[in-house]
Amino acid sequence: MTARPIIVALPKGRILDEAATIFARAGHDLAPVLADTRKLVIDCGVLRVLVLRSSDVPTYVAHGAADVGVAGSDVLDEDGRELYEPLDLGIGRCRMIVAARAEADADPGHLRIATKYPRTTRAYLARKGLTAEVIKLSGAIELGPLTGLCERIVDITQTGETLRQNGLVEVDTVASVSSRLVVNPARLKLDGDRLGTLIDALGRACEGAS
Repeated sequence: MTARPIIVALPKGRILDEAATIFARAGHDLAPVLADTRKLVIDCGVLRVLVLRSSDVPTYVAHGAADVGVAGSDVLDEDGRELYEPLDLGIGRCRMIVAARAEADADPGHLRIATKYPRTTRAYLARKGLTAEVIKLSGAIELGPLTGLCERIVDITQTGETLRQNGLVEVDTVASVSSRLVVNPARLKLDGDRLGTLIDALGRACEGAS
């Protein structure tokens, strides 16, 4: 009987390219995934790859629609699911930061923070002993302080260029972000040999890249 493919959930975009490089070093050619195609389910040898929005990867893995996945630590922290995270793949590195307008009052009184990451932002505020109204947005977070919607934002940045172009400055760092390999715990128990072999190979691939 032919073994069922190992189902891997990968995020669209830049992380997909970086993850494919790690998988290639681990002996799994994901070239079909990177081809110019609209297919969202692609067979690559013993792997079957699902190409998803990054925010959906933990959901697919948690519900067993995928055995393993690659997701940013920002997405995982915000999602808060109980997943096994055996590897930091060291890709997709960036920072989650707090930013405000350069001329903003350092103590605005009633503080409002706009973000795509309300759960993570509330945890940050609790760690700092701060009180603020958290406003959830889905895009163009930088627009919040420019329109008076909020005084500060919590968002992801790599170079800070978008912040500078919109007259914003970093106020604090919430967390360092990188992409992790996540595994469905139940699938690991059922198919531990094959998933363990994949995890070990990816681990060696990451060590070789460092």
